Amino acid sequence: PFVAQEGHFWRWRRPPRVPRPGSARANAHRHAAMFGQPAGGGLFGGGAPAGGAFGGGGGMFGGGAAAFGGGGLVGQPQVKDPNTNQSAVVPSPPDDGISAIAWSPTANILAASSWDKSVRIWEVSPNGVVPKMAYNHEGPALCCSFSKDGQRLVSGGCDNKVRMKVLATQQEQVIGQHDAPVKEVFCVDEMNMVVSGSWDKTLRFWNCQQPTPIATLNLPERVYSMDVKFPLLVVGCADRHLLVYNLQNIQANPQPYKQGQTALKMQTRTVACFPDKTGYAVGSIEGRVSVAYVEDTSKNFAFKCHRSNEEIFAVNSIDFHPSMGTFSTCGGDGTFVFWDKENRQRLKQFNSCGLPVTAGKFNAVGDMFAYAVSYDWSKGHESNHPSLPKALMIHKVQEAEVKPKPGTNARTRR
Repeated sequence: PFVAQEGHFWRWRRPPRVPRPGSARANAHRHAAMFGQPAGGGLFGGGAPAGGAFGGGGGMFGGGAAAFGGGGLVGQPQVKDPNTNQSAVVPSPPDDGISAIAWSPTANILAASSWDKSVRIWEVSPNGVVPKMAYNHEGPALCCSFSKDGQRLVSGGCDNKVRMKVLATQQEQVIGQHDAPVKEVFCVDEMNMVVSGSWDKTLRFWNCQQPTPIATLNLPERVYSMDVKFPLLVVGCADRHLLVYNLQNIQANPQPYKQGQTALKMQTRTVACFPDKTGYAVGSIEGRVSVAYVEDTSKNFAFKCHRSNEEIFAVNSIDFHPSMGTFSTCGGDGTFVFWDKENRQRLKQFNSCGLPVTAGKFNAVGDMFAYAVSYDWSKGHESNHPSLPKALMIHKVQEAEVKPKPGTNARTRR
């Protein structure tokens, strides 16, 4: 119950009233599930012309007409421009909610998976953002991730399949199959494998050479979120189960290194590993984040965020800056925030986009932050109007926004 004050330390406040289990308000929260390389040629093997796979290109930071118009049809909500932070708007976004985004580790190549079944890829340069290619799953696409060399993109979705796209040749193949939707997938290049987590309550490892998994690990519940920073693998499951694996020893000992439940009271929404691999952060639907260390648990703490005086929103996404060790949170309240975990303070809160921010990721260098604005299903299908924006934007990160602020790292009560 510590509330962050920008530029200040955690301050105690009385916790707000939690919705009564079974109430309409509680049920609504429970439903919350969901620049560098020159353009042309190179990574994409000759590539598409400007305008690419989806249509016209877009200018980068600075001015330009708004991409989103005014009101919708009678009976539909008024559509407002979600670009309230003067970010660069990515052209040709998906036609439905954006489930996940990913940056290539080697170039400013951006990918996004969507409920419209598509996985789309853009090239980002100082001249603008150019759509390069896309491919489809047979159901909503829920996740995507690049290989370490940036040459391959893997994705998973509600068709229960794990797909891989080779960017240079645009070759696409199904490399794995689950018995239920694939919620998370990552390339583990150190093992020459791809690992996927599913609602079928398993982790499966694939070598991309055979249709059957190299290994299958049974989990206590469905996979809701997962992150990998080799050798650390953290899996967040339904019913608040959380498992930590050491991938260096997983072939000899497939049991989790640590297993239990999160320090949060409600459903896990997102997990993210520290860049130094010593711990992880967990976000939940109750507008709270838990920061946990694998070994030194005395440093663990939790804090509240993405809340108003009237409502509590889900923490949809957490991502760590690659070099600063600070991190971002994206929430159902329409905001994204940068935090300093070492000094336990908020660094920067951005303007509300008016719709949930469903995903957010720093690029490999850490000078850009891509974020997705779309409906997150927190109010059921009745509130999913076609007129609602589906936007992907890129914020140019300033060092002062992500650099830790020195201060007394005082221990505080949760």
